[in-house]
Amino acid sequence: MTDRSAAAESQQAQDLPDWRVLGAGAEAWFEASSLSACAVLLGRIAESAGNDGLPDVDLRPSGLRVRIGSGSADLAQAISANARDLGLSASPGRLQTVRVGIDAADPASVASFWQPVLGYRPIGADLIDPWRRDPALSVRPLDEPRLLRNRIHLDVVRVPEAVSSIRAAVGQEPYGVYGLTLADAEGNEVDLVPGDALSADPATSDWRVVFSAMTFYPTSSATRTGRLVAAVAGLADDAGVPLLIDARRDGVVIDSGKDQWEDDGHGSAARFAELAGRVQAAARELGLVADPAGLRFVQFGIDAVDIPAAQAFWIAALGYQHDPRQHVTDIYDPDRLDPVIFFQNLESAEQDRRRQPNRIRLELCVPDDRAQPRIDAAVAAGGQLLDRTPGRIRLADPEGNELDIVTQ
Repeated sequence: MTDRSAAAESQQAQDLPDWRVLGAGAEAWFEASSLSACAVLLGRIAESAGNDGLPDVDLRPSGLRVRIGSGSADLAQAISANARDLGLSASPGRLQTVRVGIDAADPASVASFWQPVLGYRPIGADLIDPWRRDPALSVRPLDEPRLLRNRIHLDVVRVPEAVSSIRAAVGQEPYGVYGLTLADAEGNEVDLVPGDALSADPATSDWRVVFSAMTFYPTSSATRTGRLVAAVAGLADDAGVPLLIDARRDGVVIDSGKDQWEDDGHGSAARFAELAGRVQAAARELGLVADPAGLRFVQFGIDAVDIPAAQAFWIAALGYQHDPRQHVTDIYDPDRLDPVIFFQNLESAEQDRRRQPNRIRLELCVPDDRAQPRIDAAVAAGGQLLDRTPGRIRLADPEGNELDIVTQ
């Protein structure tokens, strides 16, 4: 760490102990006992937002994450003060962000494929989810050719109209076992999956299933956002269904979490549909109209010969958990803020693919003081330390799939 960054971190710890710098802004996590408790803090943030607009607030049954822009020390202090007044304690150790990087011989060409597939916006050298929910993607120059198929790929699920438009835009017909795969000019693959309606019932017509059941309500002010979030949080708490509620300056995404709306999730599909209908009714009582066009789900697939060994590494490195269902290989962020990872069998005979570094690499962005514990846990779980440079540590799982741990 440089003397300058050490001094900045020391000053932050003194003035803003709840907050950590990750990416382009600062973040805090406040523990809470329910979505409704989170909604109270969001309401106070909305009241004070004014012309500056609402910051990104992600509500979960166990707490909420708040993300603000750089240079917003006064806002950060005010949010922390409101959280303390409500009895919500900060937990900076829970802060992290998973991103994805692609190494490419022609970065511009590769980025031009992934931008419409993901529905992202270019910001600097990165492609960014406009709602800042799904992982940012960066494309970097490739130092040497890697011609074989990756062992990491993306699944992207979008509404059917978006999938049809994307296939036309990239000029490809899908291929693969399920007839869903597209690839950029350098062979990096995505399974682009069309979603569906939650049901044929008009009472839930605002909802779409894109592996998760989701809806999005645009809002015209922070006040209306606060009212919607409070209503949805109360309905979810009463139903005992742990919704994900992500409030943004331009609206609110309401999300079940992957597969959690189904029979093997939290209760039955009928129970979730009943809650979805109540949420839809509450939104319409507030005069809100759903806009599902931008709904999206992103997850990562990793090919591995020894799936349990690979899972152990990624669970340790990312702080994830096993999905308890017997028929899936998923691991997931317990706060459901970062993307799901699933594993597929790779034949041991594919030695060349196993030796070739992937062109797609995951990145974990954590506060500086959290990097070494993650490195130690990942190495203890069978990982290998490949390289260490200022602000970036490269690890590999037992199969050779790489992870960069990035610090600020």
